Amino acid sequence: MVTEVLGFPTLKPTPSKERFSHFLRCTPNEELQVIRLFLVHQLIQEGVITGKYTAIDSCAIKANVKENNFKTSAPGRYDKVHIPSGDPEARMGMIVHYGESFEKKVNCFWGYRNHILNDAFTELPIHEVTWPADKDEKKQAIPLLKEAREYFALPTECVIGDANYDTEEILSYIFYEMKAMPVIPKNPRRLQADAFQIKRGVVLCPANLQMHRKGRMTVKGKTYLQYTCPLYWGNRYQGKYLLCPAGHPKFISQKGCNYLLRLTPSVREHIAYGTKRFRLRYNRRTSAERVFSRLLSITMQRPTVIGLLATKNHCTIAHMTVLLIALTAHRMGYENKIRYVKSFLPKFCL
Repeated sequence: MVTEVLGFPTLKPTPSKERFSHFLRCTPNEELQVIRLFLVHQLIQEGVITGKYTAIDSCAIKANVKENNFKTSAPGRYDKVHIPSGDPEARMGMIVHYGESFEKKVNCFWGYRNHILNDAFTELPIHEVTWPADKDEKKQAIPLLKEAREYFALPTECVIGDANYDTEEILSYIFYEMKAMPVIPKNPRRLQADAFQIKRGVVLCPANLQMHRKGRMTVKGKTYLQYTCPLYWGNRYQGKYLLCPAGHPKFISQKGCNYLLRLTPSVREHIAYGTKRFRLRYNRRTSAERVFSRLLSITMQRPTVIGLLATKNHCTIAHMTVLLIALTAHRMGYENKIRYVKSFLPKFCL
């Protein structure tokens, strides 16, 4: 009987759905985290989780509100000021999909995000936290890595993530503090346009004109040489051009384009982008997606409760279930079934 396996009295009715909802709303998440951390420690001690390669990612947890149901009318559906009455703690976030021909589609939703750090080899979650969807993923990365490092002290060699985590702070923490290699590709939004060129120490703009050196500037501890449009700021081409020869849109809107030549050394200089080893390691990033797929199979992304605390507990219990199945499969000798959330659990409950 399933009730016996779960520890409920076999001769009494199982607790109602309302009782479980009350448990999720009123139980401090820290109490469930103690159990989840215990399961991770057991898997580490028994050699299942090594933490050699770890991946970081997050997934959307849609709130149970009418704003997420397109079959109902919801005035101000995507108005950030309009907080859903069905779940006042939910916030608006975005989900990015890549369809056919790699076309990028962005959909908005109201709810939360579950941020995880997982073992890339076993595809088991190591650490997790849930916050409202408007919390920036990048700002959750370092606290997540720092807590996992304090709790488990894993010998991490590399941390894998998508281009969204390509920030100087995250890369520096992984490389200098964790002594690991960040396997995070460059975010194209943070790269300066290829139209700028440097030839023999001279910076050329998209119109192939020598840019005007304006001086040094320091932003967040990083020093740059600032180069500006020579038609606006320099005398070299004074009176020769009425408009930008390259037709750059910033010539009118922003008094020409700017180029920042970084002088402060960057941690990105230590990352071997484009090498075969980097690509092979980055391919393991999809392990996080498969972790979320298994968590989805036990309804982590479809909570029936509302509120941040209840959603946190709902997600933590989903993680505990995956970890408990992995630990049980390992101890029963089913090493090839530590990730079989859908198939192993029914057989275990027979």
